[in-house]
Amino acid sequence: MKVLMINGSPHEKGCTNAALTVVSQELKNQGIDSETVWIGNGLVRGCIGCGACKNIGKCTFGDDPVNAIGEKIKAADGYIFGAPVHYASPCGAMVSAMDRLFTAFGNHMQFKPAASVVSARRAGTTASYDVLNKYIGINSMIAVPSTYWNMVHGNVAEDILKDEEGVTVMRALASNMAWLLKLLDNAKGTALEKPAIVPKVKTNFIR
Repeated sequence: MKVLMINGSPHEKGCTNAALTVVSQELKNQGIDSETVWIGNGLVRGCIGCGACKNIGKCTFGDDPVNAIGEKIKAADGYIFGAPVHYASPCGAMVSAMDRLFTAFGNHMQFKPAASVVSARRAGTTASYDVLNKYIGINSMIAVPSTYWNMVHGNVAEDILKDEEGVTVMRALASNMAWLLKLLDNAKGTALEKPAIVPKVKTNFIR
């Protein structure tokens, strides 16, 4: 079993990575593999709503990391989405990546456990946490709990380990993720493996 962790920070070894590293270490302690992928600090295009991904199985834009991450998404059993706070919201590149990942590869994440992690110097964490969790909630995924909202505080990576409560929250998140993955693995091949799929019905306010 493997958890894919996406580091949406423009700083590869910054605060977000420090939080994800704590999660990774605890997952390892629980017998679960993990991989962290960094979206980089270059161009990440936003979704343009063209719908091409529904026909070709990937995003039509191939000049940034999104499709490569999407291929890793297919093979993963669980997910952690990590991002820093920029102006009380997840950084723009992460939002652009998430829009396209869930549009093009969302079907590969359905019914799998996932969680969001946010980092900030001081504030904007709860708003950013809410934004990232919306992706999980709209895609029939299993939101993994912890002992508090999944956030850490610090200005540089070294500060994160000084946030004792934040570190504890990351460790509890990893432990709960491992527990859920093991439960789901035990359900494979049984009637409990996946719930019945309820067809989506879309309605418009203006007809």
